[in-house]
Parts: sequence; structure tokens; C-alpha cells
Amino acid sequence: MSLLATIALLLFNACTEEVKEVSLADKAYESWLNDSALIKLAVMPTLDCLPIYVAAECGIFEKNGASVSLYPYAAQMDCDTAFKSGWVDAMATDLVRAERLKQQGMLLSYLTATDLHWQLVASKMARVKRLNQIENKMVAMTRYSATAMLADNLIDTVQVEKDHVFRVQVNDVFVRFSMLQNQVMDLLLLPEPFASASRELDANVLYDTRLNNISMGAVVMNDTVIADTTLRHGQVEAFLKSYDEACDSINKFGIQNYRSIIMNHCKVKSSVVDSISSDYQFPSSHQPLQKDVERATNWLKRE
Repeated sequence: MSLLATIALLLFNACTEEVKEVSLADKAYESWLNDSALIKLAVMPTLDCLPIYVAAECGIFEKNGASVSLYPYAAQMDCDTAFKSGWVDAMATDLVRAERLKQQGMLLSYLTATDLHWQLVASKMARVKRLNQIENKMVAMTRYSATAMLADNLIDTVQVEKDHVFRVQVNDVFVRFSMLQNQVMDLLLLPEPFASASRELDANVLYDTRLNNISMGAVVMNDTVIADTTLRHGQVEAFLKSYDEACDSINKFGIQNYRSIIMNHCKVKSSVVDSISSDYQFPSSHQPLQKDVERATNWLKRE
């Protein structure tokens, strides 16, 4: 090969490598851009998160251009940790926890209220049939959460001394339910579908937040993420549009139509899903009611 040909070949290879490097750099940037636009959302294995699960698994997020990645946790405290640390951008939570984070200096906004509610159930071992029999009993809840607030409110309602009811912190919802299964806890505040699952264990339902129209669930997002319109332009709107479409689909076809999704994410049996009322409805996205926010903030003032 002549000297001229050798030089030409070297120049060609150098140009090719440069093009390859630029191409890889472009791909890396595109990957980073897509990841940065992604909404990282912490979720719980509870029924109020069903519209989010349906939107993710049925392609509704993708259809509407919402880039959402779900991060499942079994304890609200773990969601808080991920949210405060910036591991996730948004999370499903309750108003008490959200308002407490605000008090701690977190800048967050409510994307939507959710249909999160709880039932106070008593194990067979406890032999408690009515609320006024909860004195000297243990109740499983989570500190600085709606369950702690509800426990206090119920104790006040039946006019029992607070230190005569033993509030036990059990953060993991699966652990809490297992304590009912193993008959090692008297009273438990459980969300759906675990509240329905408790009836298969012949637990007595003493109270349901729906009786008082208490709605404490919410999805919150870091304000910094919301303000980042360059990378996340239209993502919040696309998320809420997808959320509403998922709610409409569940309301139209019924919870049982999404039995496999509930069983997969909440780890409950098919019979539990079937026991949930067929007329269970999911409201479309909306801001939490002021009375519920005030309920949370007023309780936090007492703590």
C-alpha cells in the first residue's frame, strides 16, 4: 500500500471513530434527557393507587406521552425517605404526612387527592365488638400519619384515656396485616384491600373513615420537579390526564376487571378482590378538600 493510501485510510478510520463517538454521546444525552423527563413515583400496595397501576400497565401513560416509573414501597415512611432524598419526584401519601413534610421545609404540591380510607378492625383474639371496648388494647398504626390521627380521634370519641390505649407503630402494611393473621395485635387501622381481606379472618370492623367522609389520600410532587418545564414539559398534565382515564376505565368496567393488577401489586387473593363492593368508584383528579387539610394540620398542632 502506498504512503498516500495509508494516510487516507488512517484519516478515514479517525473520522469514523469520531462519528461513532459523537453518535454514542448523542445517545447518552438522549437517554439522560428521557430519564430526566421521567416522573419517578413512589406507590403503596393499596387500592387508592389502582388508577396509577392501571395507567402504567394498560399503556395509558404511554399513550398520553407521560413518562412515569413506579417505585413500590410497603411503608409510608419509606416513601417519605425516598421523596426527601430525591430518589423519587412524587409519591402516594396521606395529608398528615404531606403537611408534616411541608412543616419540615419540603416544597411540595398536591397533584390530586386519592380515595384512600381506612377501617379499624379488631382481631378475634381481642373480643372487641364496639369502639367503647378499646380500652387497654393495642392498636397498630404509623406515627405522624393519618392512622395516628384517626387513632387519637377515635380514642377521644369514646372518651378513653389516651395512655389506656397502646398505640404500636407498625409501618409496613404487609407486616401489619400479618399481625392480624397471626392474632398478635388487638386492633389495626387497615386500608383497602387489606380491610376487606380482614373480613376473611372474621375480624370485626369497628369503624370506617367513609362514615365521616374523611378523605386523607393524596399524590404529591416536589415543587422543583413541577417547575422544571424544560425537561418535564407537559408531564404533569399528561400524568393527570392518564390518571383520569384510568379512573374512568375502572368505574366503567369495575374493580374486578382489574383483579390481576390488584392481586399482583397488593399481594391479596382473588376472593379478597371479589369481596370489595362492585360499586366502588374512583373520582377523577381533584385537589384535597380544605376541611381534610385542616383536619391534618390541626392534629399536627397537638403533636
